[in-house]
Amino acid sequence: MASQHSRIILPVVLLLLGVLAILLLTIPTEDMKEPPDYMYGVVLDAGSSHTALYIYKWPADKQNGTGIVTQHSECHAKGGGISSYAGQPGGAGRSLEACLDKAMKDIPKSRHQLTPVYLGATAGMRLLNMSSPRDSDQILQEVGQKIQSYPFNFRGASILTGQDEGAYGWVTVNYLLENFVKYGFIGRWLNPGRETVGALDFGGASTQITFVTQDRVEDKDSSMTLRLYGRDYNLYTHSFLCYGRDQVLRRLLAHLVQFQGYASSISHPCYPEGHTVKMTLDEVFDSPCTADKRPSPYEPNAPLTVLGSGHYSHCLGNVSQLFSFGSCSFSQCSFDRVFQPNVSGSFMAFSAFFYTHSFLKLATGITVTTPALLEEAVRAVCNMSYQEMLAKAPGQESRLKDYCSVAVFVQVILLQGYRFDEQSFQHISFQGKAGGTSVGWALGYMLSLSSLLPSESVELRKALRPGAWGVLLFLCVLLIIAPLVYLIVHNTRGKKTDENGI
Repeated sequence: MASQHSRIILPVVLLLLGVLAILLLTIPTEDMKEPPDYMYGVVLDAGSSHTALYIYKWPADKQNGTGIVTQHSECHAKGGGISSYAGQPGGAGRSLEACLDKAMKDIPKSRHQLTPVYLGATAGMRLLNMSSPRDSDQILQEVGQKIQSYPFNFRGASILTGQDEGAYGWVTVNYLLENFVKYGFIGRWLNPGRETVGALDFGGASTQITFVTQDRVEDKDSSMTLRLYGRDYNLYTHSFLCYGRDQVLRRLLAHLVQFQGYASSISHPCYPEGHTVKMTLDEVFDSPCTADKRPSPYEPNAPLTVLGSGHYSHCLGNVSQLFSFGSCSFSQCSFDRVFQPNVSGSFMAFSAFFYTHSFLKLATGITVTTPALLEEAVRAVCNMSYQEMLAKAPGQESRLKDYCSVAVFVQVILLQGYRFDEQSFQHISFQGKAGGTSVGWALGYMLSLSSLLPSESVELRKALRPGAWGVLLFLCVLLIIAPLVYLIVHNTRGKKTDENGI
């Protein structure tokens, strides 16, 4: 009989303890309300062609520069980049409103005042700062005032240097790939021991190449050392202004207009055969990247008709003339007299590199993994008519005429400029996202400015939420009480047995 009682009492006691613990963990009280699970940070990537707002998040219990940062959401502002609003007071600030309003909704209200907001402007504003510093300063002040009208923690608006843009892109790539540090299963931050990956960025007004090299960088302006998680990374990084997608297209048009004697109607070998585009001269020459080729006298509103001829070889020849592969004052150069060591290791190519690579696959069915396949795919696209392209990629009407030009440019800069060969080209990964996060300089920028990327190694265990601590505490108490209950029951049963024996 006593044995039966013990078998009943023990489960009942354990059940009551479990119910009590659950009630303690779930009963809502003002003192026990938990804050939101995450902290947030916002970066506005004010590019040359448009502005993108990225919201990042990380565990609210992060300690001393640790915590896995991921992308929460993103928003792309309508209209052009903030530099396009020069001479239009209020325009740049208004262009950010829709995305800032979205951020207000996406970030919990209780976190608004704690959320840092950064605006970084890139090559479009670098060009504007060269041609009109006053307009550049006015736009930065205007967007700053607009952001400050929202209840976030505004940390400033600035123009990134080309070197910073390249380095932050490299940080983003390797952070997302967990090449710096990895959160291990046992609850510690571990050094994964992996090699880093180089970054290839192709924006609207500039392009960047950044990678770790063991070679001596002969030009100190292309050298940078970053110390992250207790390790030094010696980087080669260079940004080529006027080599972004939009500026390359302008420079190519300017070259063709000049080569064909500034006629009012010109032939374009990279446009689809028979495709005609009408524009004005200011659409070609209203940029510091093409100002040196303006006709004299210059009439910005003079009409220009461009007729496509769809000729791959002629397109390749004209695009190649945008580069200078001749003189070099160093032991070796990429182009335009810029030193570059030999590329080494793996690379991630993003932004317009990724979009161009994706279009080549969509239009031709060719997955570009070698230089030969790149040339085959580019040649095929350049030989397509506008209607053939439209059938392959409906909804991209405004960009179709430029894909041949951009694809040829990608071919030239990767193979002749950066000198990727049959072996090294296979180590390029063309990606737009990694782990659900858009690849670009924005994440690396926020990590660096918000001290989420420590210079020294971290030896911390990840903190637990209060609820998790409650469960662990309950289990510990249970482990202590259960044996006691068992001993009491067992002891009582022993006494009853002895009494019966007597």
